Amino acid sequence: MSKVSRDTLYECVEAVLKNAKDKPRNFLQTVELQISLKNYDPQKDKRFSGTVKLPHIPKNKYKVCVLGDAQHCDEANANSISCMDVEALKKLNKDKKLVKKLAKKYDAFLASEALIKQIPRLLGPGLNKAGKFPSLITHQESMVQKVKDIKCTIKFQMKKVLCLAVAVGNVNMTEDELVQNLNMSINFLVSLLKKNWQNVRSLHLKSTMGRPQRLY
Repeated sequence: MSKVSRDTLYECVEAVLKNAKDKPRNFLQTVELQISLKNYDPQKDKRFSGTVKLPHIPKNKYKVCVLGDAQHCDEANANSISCMDVEALKKLNKDKKLVKKLAKKYDAFLASEALIKQIPRLLGPGLNKAGKFPSLITHQESMVQKVKDIKCTIKFQMKKVLCLAVAVGNVNMTEDELVQNLNMSINFLVSLLKKNWQNVRSLHLKSTMGRPQRLY
């Protein structure tokens, strides 16, 4: 059960969107949930990690690339989705700089069944190191839907510090859309924590250039 009331969610979202409207920027601002934890020792306690699929796509500029067989590349091209076939991957020649550049260019990758097992041989460990090893896509799935699902998925990962942040939307979204994404993100985060709400020190909501709004 969330300790953040629906009214508080709407108040904070309204303040973030008003700030973005009053001071428009020449780029689309991301709306971020900032989390501060307590009663956790990152050195001793098990570090958590988990992904959740939100109802609405949080990031506008989220690039997905399909590493595909001929059929998947045709489907990707037909839907204006970036793709590379096995020949294009071979041209990278396991060059660390080129693979790093590829990993930086896209936020996520999908790979056909025929290609996914070959990725380490074709590209080396680069994508894995960047935390972007491709997700599998089969011919029975809709590529457009799979890309949308990936764009809606956010990851909570605790590292060496007790602060983390995730994108839950952008300032072009409606209040309702942001509240839905936010509610789901908070509830999922709390479910990952060892002592649930007892591990949450504070929650803030913030647009890229805006002031943080305290949720909890």
